[in-house]
Amino acid sequence: MGHGGIGDGRGYNPHAMFLFDAAAILLVLAAVFGLLNHHVLKLPFTIGLLVSGLLSSFGMLLVDALAPGLGLGQTIRAAVLRVDFAQTVLRGMLSLLLFAGALHTDLALLRQKLHAILSLATLGTVISTFVAGLAAWWAFGLVGVEISLPWCLVFGALISPTDPIAVLGIMKAAGAPKDIEIKIIGESLFNDGVGVVLFTVFVGLAQAGGGFEAGTVATLLGREVLGGIVLGLGLGVLADRAMRTIDEPNLEILITLAVVFSINLLGGLLHISAPLGAVAAGLFLGNHARARAMSDRTQQALDIVWTFLDETLNALLFLLIGIEVLAIDYSHGSYLRAAALLIPLVLLARLVAVVVPLQLLRRHVTMGRGAVRVLTWGGLKGGISIALAMETPDFEGRNAVLTVTYAIVVFSVVVQGLSVGRLVRSITAAKPTQRAGAD
Repeated sequence: MGHGGIGDGRGYNPHAMFLFDAAAILLVLAAVFGLLNHHVLKLPFTIGLLVSGLLSSFGMLLVDALAPGLGLGQTIRAAVLRVDFAQTVLRGMLSLLLFAGALHTDLALLRQKLHAILSLATLGTVISTFVAGLAAWWAFGLVGVEISLPWCLVFGALISPTDPIAVLGIMKAAGAPKDIEIKIIGESLFNDGVGVVLFTVFVGLAQAGGGFEAGTVATLLGREVLGGIVLGLGLGVLADRAMRTIDEPNLEILITLAVVFSINLLGGLLHISAPLGAVAAGLFLGNHARARAMSDRTQQALDIVWTFLDETLNALLFLLIGIEVLAIDYSHGSYLRAAALLIPLVLLARLVAVVVPLQLLRRHVTMGRGAVRVLTWGGLKGGISIALAMETPDFEGRNAVLTVTYAIVVFSVVVQGLSVGRLVRSITAAKPTQRAGAD
């Protein structure tokens, strides 16, 4: 009467075993490539992992081209395709990463820049969606790839969220002004959730042939955004109440993990924004609960655990982005031509999305010289854009959107990520502080 298990064939779950095997492989690769980067490449950690993943992927493709009989690339490509990147990022990593970022964000400093942060995260993301979407419609048409305008707006929504995690360490090392740093951090915390909501809305519009009524769109937006924030705050309050009754660091850390996974679960069931819920809960627990419900030793343990989780998940995410090159279709030269056109056009969309909200707030918001340039060039695209592109339903031109998105993300992380430190250092010496419109 033994328990079912691997030995007798009962209870064996191939999918679960694959997940464990994939996690083991990724952790080993992250450690190996991390060492390679530390001793050889000497790039910022997450960027080094992405470059290492890219180099290893291109190496496998080269081996396949030189020795097609080995089938190495096809074998590894099949393994990569078994990893559901979109689900891994959107349903797994995203809420954890946003919660970790919010947990270590000073709410008092965030409040000082709240008008600028919210305008960039909401109005800025909407503006970027339309500018990038219209640019994509023009660029795809120019290279002979037929994609309808509604699906191009879906592309605009998925490419608009920023992911400046890789660049924050560089900016801190370069001595970036605190007001610029908090704007980038704050915007990234909120615009990921806003971007996911816009993506959901535009996918619905594209599938309905643009037939959604304005009231339906407004209701969907309200439910996703407000519902997510209320869910995050509600679970944050419950966790705070529970943590006030104990002084057990391990249990309190477990409670914070339970909060994030509950937000993910309930967000999916209730069709509300789990990313925004994770941000709301992280800000509440990282500020209110930290001050009132946590002892010093709990705070220290909490910071150690969540910093480790944050950095480990980021390492795995950027390694996955590098390896995902094997899942991209490069057989159409027109896709690469579209990518070459859209890299500068998406940067232009980002510039417009930064300038317009700050111009509207110019009487209320002061900005350091060069801030618009840093916010534009430092607004990196990351794993969420690739995940949303992979989450896009089948339509004519889906492979083109996926290839272009991947190219933009790689350019953004590698080129912008490696050069933004120099940009920050070049503007920190600028003496006058001026209002938003004067950059």
